[in-house]
Amino acid sequence: MATTFKTLTANDITNTRTVLHEAIPLTGTIASGTYADENIKTYSHGMFTSVFDYPYLSSSANHILDIATGYSDNSGLSGTYGGDQESKKINIYTQMAQVLMGYDVNGAVQDFDMDGNLTTTAGGSGDSGKMREVFFINFARLLGKDEIKKGSFSLALVTGGLPSAFGASSPYFANGLADNGGTLGPVLTLGDYSATSSYFVNSPAGEYGLLYSGSREPNPASAFGIVFYQAAVAVISASVWGNPIGVGAWGAQASNTACGPFMTGFSPTGVGTVSGSWISLMTSSATLDQINNAQRNRIKNISFNNTVELNSTIYFCRVAHNEFNYSSNPTYLDSSKLRVKNSTSDQPVSYITTVGLYSSDNELLAVAKLSEPLKKDPNTELTLRVRLDY
Repeated sequence: MATTFKTLTANDITNTRTVLHEAIPLTGTIASGTYADENIKTYSHGMFTSVFDYPYLSSSANHILDIATGYSDNSGLSGTYGGDQESKKINIYTQMAQVLMGYDVNGAVQDFDMDGNLTTTAGGSGDSGKMREVFFINFARLLGKDEIKKGSFSLALVTGGLPSAFGASSPYFANGLADNGGTLGPVLTLGDYSATSSYFVNSPAGEYGLLYSGSREPNPASAFGIVFYQAAVAVISASVWGNPIGVGAWGAQASNTACGPFMTGFSPTGVGTVSGSWISLMTSSATLDQINNAQRNRIKNISFNNTVELNSTIYFCRVAHNEFNYSSNPTYLDSSKLRVKNSTSDQPVSYITTVGLYSSDNELLAVAKLSEPLKKDPNTELTLRVRLDY
């Protein structure tokens, strides 16, 4: 008797979970504008800058990351200088902190924190661990996937004094981040070096780890930022620009001149030329477009491994010796005779090429194709393993 359908039991179905990792290397040339800034997109609202892997007007372009800058309304900068777009800078910080850090016991948005201690409030005990002047690197889901693998994140920034501005036409970017006559500012490499064994889970956005300088032992006192693994967002303290050899308060950054001018001579299209320290630009001298463009041009390298959790359901389609030996294909018959039989004594033979999975109401849900036809006759039994990934 020809068998067309067979019911799968619970013993024929199993579930499995596989974790896959993909290495993501990003060179500074992508962030600095590989295609003469045609892969860099700014917006009329001027609140963040987007980086693509190809000119963004192209249908082949993929969104890579966004760069934004902000400071807390608890910062010493807030309300002191006023300045260009101050409300936008505060709003960006508050929006990101609301999503990534949540609220304190008083219902106020938590400031970003470099020691994982979220119990402190502005001005309270332990308040020194707060990051109130930061810039954000928000990676597209295309890169971050389910999450960033802990212990794999690395960010290299050029932080030292520069003989010329960081712009698309700067000699620094004639050949990636090439040196300018042998002179290149100090490179600060940040990484979540201890995150495989030490990370925090007290964020509404999931797990996060601290970013340390490669030259320092992992210690909250020497942290320069944090990376949120599931959200795929890096939050970098302003101290990387104003005080590259340690973490200081905003006042110390403002008076520190070791890094040199942050944006001297840098003139993004349509926004004018500005100069000054990071702190003065953060407050009154520059727009967000100017700050974001200067920061993206100081990125030397970014690398991490993403994580994809692959959930699979495996169906074991078992074919007994007396099943599926005939085919319902109309070409299987020729004038009421089986094409695969030369005489009446020959055994029936079929060739399995496809497995269909059906619902209880006979609706086709999935189709699996074999790489080549599989011969089936009454002398053979088969087990076909069908895997659905999602």
